[in-house]
Amino acid sequence: MNAESDGRRGAGEAGSRVATGGDEPKKEPVWGSRAPRFIKRSRPLHLSWQVGVFIVGLGVVALGVILLPLPGPGWLVIFAGMAIWATEFVWAQLVLAWTKRKVTEAAHRALDPRVRRRNLILTTIAVVICAVAVSAYVWKFGVVMPWKIEQ
Repeated sequence: MNAESDGRRGAGEAGSRVATGGDEPKKEPVWGSRAPRFIKRSRPLHLSWQVGVFIVGLGVVALGVILLPLPGPGWLVIFAGMAIWATEFVWAQLVLAWTKRKVTEAAHRALDPRVRRRNLILTTIAVVICAVAVSAYVWKFGVVMPWKIEQ
């Protein structure tokens, strides 16, 4: 199986192909490096470019991992780092394509009326259980503030 038959393009080819068939033309992704041509011409320069892209992407992904337990957009920063890697590496392009497909599937499932109804019912039950638990606690122990304010 060659690069053309499985939809992949060589490192020297730029642009994207338009698939025929269906109502609208569908763009196939461009696999491989998106480095400028003058960088791709020189193997040492291209390798240096890839190392630089990997280091920058690694820094962004590491920042995203640090932000996961902290208040901040951790996952968004991780995906931004993956997008940086995807400018040079096919494996990162495949991971991003898989993630995009899964997010789209989840969005379609979430818009299903049966799923929305089920989620609304489960949320209502959870809120009622929490309200009953808080009411029972307040009835048994009262409302006591953890600090003392003297007048």
